[in-house]
Formats: sequence, structure tokens, C-alpha cells
Amino acid sequence: SKSPSPRQNIPVRYFIMKSSNLQNIDISQQKGIWSTLPSNKGKLNRAFGESSRVYLIFSVQGSGCFQGFARMGSAIGCEKSQDWASCGFGDVFKVEWIRKESIPFQFANHLLNPWNDSKKVQ
Repeated sequence: SKSPSPRQNIPVRYFIMKSSNLQNIDISQQKGIWSTLPSNKGKLNRAFGESSRVYLIFSVQGSGCFQGFARMGSAIGCEKSQDWASCGFGDVFKVEWIRKESIPFQFANHLLNPWNDSKKVQ
């Protein structure tokens, strides 16, 4: 019999993706891509390779809201995007948007991050 894929045994991973502006979120929702700082590439690619699914929860800094969430659709490769070239962001990767809606942080007050001193997720 076939042994299960190693990815099937690893839990789903979640990451909060902070954006400096709403325009980046709009570009991502229109084109189905995202670009992040090069320092995040290794962590996200490792999660994508080892986990069954990776969800990205987006928030614009200072907005007091989540702007929606997406599933990571590919590993981060070597392709750049003109949309983010001047921002110092790294390579792009595919994202599949699941929900595109502003959700105030107060609706997630019950969620605490055990890897961040049990602080609220926002």
C-alpha cells in the first residue's frame, strides 16, 4: 500500500500578512498573487512544502481590520512583479482568495496566539 504524503500529516498553517496599504490587497485580489519581504520567503516556502494547507490572513497596517484571507497556491519562486517592484518586496507567488471582506479585529478578540505570549491575533 502507498504511504501517505508527508504533507497530509502536518496541520494547516496560518500567517498574518500585514500590508502597508490597501492598494497591495487590491492588486492581490485582482491578480491572484502576493509578494512579501524576502525575509519571509523561507518560512512561507517551508510551511507550503510541509503543511497540508497554508492560509494567509491579510490586514492593512493601522486599519483595525482584516481585509480577508486566501490560501497559498504556490511556493514563492523567482518571478518579480512590476506592481511591487518599487516596494522592495521579493518574488511573487499564487494565492487563492477565499474571502474578500473587511472584518474588524474585535470579531477575533477570542483568538490568542500561543507563539506570541498569547496576545490577541490582529
